[in-house]
Amino acid sequence: MTSENQASMSRPFEGDDPATHRAPLWNIANVLTVVRLILVPVFVVTLLIDDGQNSAWRLTAAGIFLLAALTDRLDGMLARRYHLITDFGKLADPIADKALIGAGLIGLSILGELWWWVTIVILLRELGITVARLALAQRVVLPAGRGGKVKTLLQVVAILLLLVFPTGPAAILGIVTMAAAVVVTVATGIDYAISMVRVARR
Repeated sequence: MTSENQASMSRPFEGDDPATHRAPLWNIANVLTVVRLILVPVFVVTLLIDDGQNSAWRLTAAGIFLLAALTDRLDGMLARRYHLITDFGKLADPIADKALIGAGLIGLSILGELWWWVTIVILLRELGITVARLALAQRVVLPAGRGGKVKTLLQVVAILLLLVFPTGPAAILGIVTMAAAVVVTVATGIDYAISMVRVARR
């Protein structure tokens, strides 16, 4: 982790970017984050209602998942470009991401298309980091680093591939991508935990 990333992670509430405090709470970026949270149960219902014979439901679930994932990219871009970064957004955005990823992993595992140990490993990492972030939230907001963004991208692509291609040769690409996502997830989780310990000690 670079010194620049460490500095950004240890930035306190009061000394944060001034734009954080000028931006209204209900701006377009935060609204998109809330929309992503709302789409999570819709995605789960659409995925699990498929009986394995109606591919339309499956493709609809994949479309909802993709739409929700795209809102993550869009709200971050809007927040940075128009100075709409808020403390709420810093906390809610990663929670919305984890809810979406978790829904995809659990749904695939329930359908028997993804090993449960993969889902458990990823969810334990995400839950642990989220709880630690919330525990430190009164003193410092820890934004996602570049490694975390790569991890999220790999998870999204892997889940999307498994949703669209549950069987056949194309499914192998989804499995390989998921394996890469697991490795990066664990590695970034360890790095993030070390960073949080350092921040907590300071």
